[in-house]
Amino acid sequence: MTEKEYKSPVYNVKSVPVEKVRANSYNPNHVAPPEMKLLELSIWEDGYTMPCVCYYIKGEDIYELVDGFHRYTVLKTSKRIYEREKGLLPVVVIDKDISNRIASTIRHNRARGVHSIDLMCDIVSELTKSGMSDEWIMKNIGMDKDELLRLKQISGLAELFADKEFSIPTPSLFTDYK
Repeated sequence: MTEKEYKSPVYNVKSVPVEKVRANSYNPNHVAPPEMKLLELSIWEDGYTMPCVCYYIKGEDIYELVDGFHRYTVLKTSKRIYEREKGLLPVVVIDKDISNRIASTIRHNRARGVHSIDLMCDIVSELTKSGMSDEWIMKNIGMDKDELLRLKQISGLAELFADKEFSIPTPSLFTDYK
């Protein structure tokens, strides 16, 4: 008897009607509105580059999400993406019991980590030096003005502020009393 060779789920991506997919009740991950807008832009510009992970519930003919809730949400809420994708969500299926599905959800979320401030400063610096406008950076990297300004300030590079106008300081109340 030979052992069955393992094949990762990603080699079996399926196109599933989004109406046959439902969110799980145990996903602790939440994404702020600006990041959701960025995800929608990313999917619009680049397409779905990563399938959602699901468990198939045979008795209900439903795919329950393990990972990919926000990609699923974009397909359900963005008319332009829904139409372009013809209502189909790319999914891979894993076969796990409920506790292992919950663990998979947590692993998927935690494995993403956090963005490094130093790396983000380097990225902003490089984009600015490449001639990208603040508006371009904010739109394509998903930042607001305050976050972009903070990253520029943290980097401490004067050239990042070269194209900015600053107000002229008002004279101090404590200048030259004669």
